[in-house]
Amino acid sequence: MKTTLIGHATLLIQSKNTTLLTDPVLFEPHWEELNVHCPSIDLKRDKIPQVDILNISHRHQDHFDIRTLAYLARDTKILSPDVTVLAPKDEILLDVLKELEFKNIKVVADFEPMEIRDFTLTPTPSLNEQDYFPEHGLLVHDGEVTVWNQVDTIVSPQIIQYIQKLYPQIDLAHVRYLPLLEGNFTFHLSLDLPFEEYSSFLYSAGALRPKFAVPGSAGFRYKEEFEFLNHYSFPTTQEQYLRDLTEFCPEVENSTFYPGDVAEITPEGVTVHRQASDFVCVHENDEHLVQFKPVLDIPPLRTLTKDSAQQEKEKQVVTDFIENKFVSLLLENPNVEKWVEWSTGYQLEVFGAEGSDIWSIDFAGEDAVIQKKRIGKINLYEAIGYSEFYNLIEKKISWDFVGVAAQYRTFKNIYRIEPGKTECYPKDKRFPQPLMEIFPPDKEMDREKYMKDVRRWKGKA
Repeated sequence: MKTTLIGHATLLIQSKNTTLLTDPVLFEPHWEELNVHCPSIDLKRDKIPQVDILNISHRHQDHFDIRTLAYLARDTKILSPDVTVLAPKDEILLDVLKELEFKNIKVVADFEPMEIRDFTLTPTPSLNEQDYFPEHGLLVHDGEVTVWNQVDTIVSPQIIQYIQKLYPQIDLAHVRYLPLLEGNFTFHLSLDLPFEEYSSFLYSAGALRPKFAVPGSAGFRYKEEFEFLNHYSFPTTQEQYLRDLTEFCPEVENSTFYPGDVAEITPEGVTVHRQASDFVCVHENDEHLVQFKPVLDIPPLRTLTKDSAQQEKEKQVVTDFIENKFVSLLLENPNVEKWVEWSTGYQLEVFGAEGSDIWSIDFAGEDAVIQKKRIGKINLYEAIGYSEFYNLIEKKISWDFVGVAAQYRTFKNIYRIEPGKTECYPKDKRFPQPLMEIFPPDKEMDREKYMKDVRRWKGKA
């Protein structure tokens, strides 16, 4: 068996008779057009071997790329006519695949093996509680050797034990190594290495003890005006992880693994052939662009709309919404009791091409009224570009873009003072953000995010 890294989490896994493609992202930019492959790649899509099995692990946009899937659905070369599509039991993901006219879709279940050609494929579960939708890793066995692609899954000792019960010796594991801090800057969360999460990756690899391990599923960066986020999102590297893994578990052989590298897996061991693929290679090693330096300059937030007439239209719509609808919507929200209970001083700042406008609400007062001015304290702050506020009103955008692109920024200092008593709101509990309460990141918004891309790319050359 051999595995070829195309980029990020896109792997081509080949046995003597079968080819499997997983989490394909064959175009860039991807994920709301914020990200590009890193290192950058040269990809000859017309040279990709014909695929018998297409596996989608979950619907994060760096794994579930609608443009690529629309391309594959109409392409007569890459996917075989009887291709099997493996997908999690995810209503939105399955609806998208059907809308793109994929056939022979097989919904997978944790630890239920599937025999497809000469592969035995066994999905492995994820304990990720951050998302409400399922995801899976995948065990791939060809009768001689076994590969595990962990992807983004979070596993427990019990899951590892069950994997070992099925396959006592994993020959090659594509393991998690990078705890992404996407959104931490936006939400004023810690920008330190999340050591507990990072340690769990080492413990999982150490418990599994594969013959050979390579880092997986983290090969992208932010582009152009969003490049500053590269210094705030990627707290480690392949090389650092492998140094740590070698110290933690010396008996596990390991290697870096980059686009165009091919891992040849035999019962005797694993050999990584550098840049051996005939359809993908590293164009430029630009990994220095994602060095973790969360203390560098931050560009000011601003609208992304370039046309001045459209800027003025968006400003008028947003201003009308804030001054005539915003407060009534907040007062209808059940969380208004929490804002009042904690005497919240709230400030909303909306940024245009030059400068910003500020509105405030003092929930400690007798009446919650919107004032176009500063107030004496800020317990809760939200900042957003006029372009993104307008697009939220018009339902043209999702929080995936607004938050991940740092076109929304927030912080909170929630506390209250009573006679002889001080109290701070618990740091580990979410405090409701007014904009996210009015424009909730729910299934409806999620579905429209994907269907918008389906309408954009379906049937297009």
